[in-house]
Amino acid sequence: MEQLNVYGVALVPVIVGLSELLKRAGLPSRFIPLVSLVLGIFFAVYYLSPGDIKRGLLLGVVLGLSSIGLFSGTKNTFARSKKLKF
Repeated sequence: MEQLNVYGVALVPVIVGLSELLKRAGLPSRFIPLVSLVLGIFFAVYYLSPGDIKRGLLLGVVLGLSSIGLFSGTKNTFARSKKLKF
């Protein structure tokens, strides 16, 4: 299996940013994980591996789930810091 290159890893914060933009535009928060997964698959299929759909789907799921984790982790960290009054 081929490794995820640096361009693919750099897409994770892009997906988080686009998801946050959509949330601020009015998309309900419960749909953000689904949107992140769809964006990850879209970017992977059309940018990272345009000729190989199976690889694109796999990398897209990895990108989408990574962005969901980054989004959730950041949100929880800020909520925790507000609770502790830092």
